[in-house]
Amino acid sequence: MTDPLDTTSDRRPGGRTARVRAQVLDAVRAELAERGHEGLTMEGVAARAGVHRATVYRRWRDVGGLLVDVIAAAGEIDWQPPDTGSLRGDLTALNQEIQESLLVRPSFAVALMAASFHSEQAARAQTQLWNDRYDQCEILVERALTRGELPAQHTDARGLLIAATAPLYHQLVLLRADPDPRLPERAALAAVLAAAAGAFHIGRDESMR
Repeated sequence: MTDPLDTTSDRRPGGRTARVRAQVLDAVRAELAERGHEGLTMEGVAARAGVHRATVYRRWRDVGGLLVDVIAAAGEIDWQPPDTGSLRGDLTALNQEIQESLLVRPSFAVALMAASFHSEQAARAQTQLWNDRYDQCEILVERALTRGELPAQHTDARGLLIAATAPLYHQLVLLRADPDPRLPERAALAAVLAAAAGAFHIGRDESMR
């Protein structure tokens, strides 16, 4: 499955500028995952990327600029939400992708979340990225409504998606518990059952806001 934060698999073609950006952002991801935000430096990134540090300073200015561009690159990949034919299947597949990204060691996804607490620039960029991802995943709920899997036309898609995915972050990031291979499906099923019972129904007036 594709890690929605992995930008190495679908880079846009380009000239030297694009190649330098790719090298530098690869270096940022590696440095961040291995050393954390505290160990991320412009000099370390430049050395790892094989790029003159003056080039890195000129284009990205500081560590915050590097983090923002890494997050922007994550939003550029050609990632599509799962389409398994059922809401339960779609949410399970989405959760499996999330779990894989959180379990890989070192985890760039976890390191990026930690960095966002130290950099206001990174925090704003990450919030925008996740908002975009949730917007992109709302099609899972739209398809479920079309298939008749949900009882109401006015369903809080964002709330449903958060309810389905939050247990992964709670278990693996907050509690740092051992991974449970059943959790992606269990969390998906719980959200589907709650949605089927009307837990995410919103009134017509609310849906028009």
